[in-house]
Amino acid sequence: QMQLGGFEKNPRNTTKPLLGEFTKLGTTPKRKLVEFKVTLDALLPVGLKIDARHFFPGQFVDIQGITKGKGFQGVMKRWGFGGQAATHGVSKTHRHLGAAGACQDPGKVWKGKKMPGNMGNKNRTAECLKIFKIDVKRSLLYLKGSVPGNNGGFLKIRDALKRPFDEETPPPFPTYVAGEGEEIPGEIELPLSENDPFDE
Repeated sequence: QMQLGGFEKNPRNTTKPLLGEFTKLGTTPKRKLVEFKVTLDALLPVGLKIDARHFFPGQFVDIQGITKGKGFQGVMKRWGFGGQAATHGVSKTHRHLGAAGACQDPGKVWKGKKMPGNMGNKNRTAECLKIFKIDVKRSLLYLKGSVPGNNGGFLKIRDALKRPFDEETPPPFPTYVAGEGEEIPGEIELPLSENDPFDE
């Protein structure tokens, strides 16, 4: 496994064990640490900075994050239940669950029954999102699709497991390293398709 860190952190707000680890490696403390499973030939030297060009336009990625927390919610919001009738003898239980059990046999409520409870605030992964543009100077990835979590949250981005690379255009391995004197482009975009969707 390889550990990556991001965003500088004040040493005063870092615990002594972690501060000792960062000092031993010769780097400054980081706010967020994430581990990735990689092969031995993909290990990077300590202190190497990875920018957005580790990925490339047209690549598919999996993005993992903590979803928005909704607090304690009922079954209609949490699970999409239809609720009970608005009239015809229903008294103050219009949005309630209704019957949750069965008969004397099995005489219990099955595990996993959809009930009211805490909604959101869970670790989820959005799979196979396509990168269509990279802002190199600001290290931004433009994706097609939604990602989990609130604005300003941390996301873990990895190569898509279900969409392998094209053998003709492999990505930079193990990562992109700029050469000396290389001009840094502002943006890298996915080239437009030659097929016009409005052609018959």
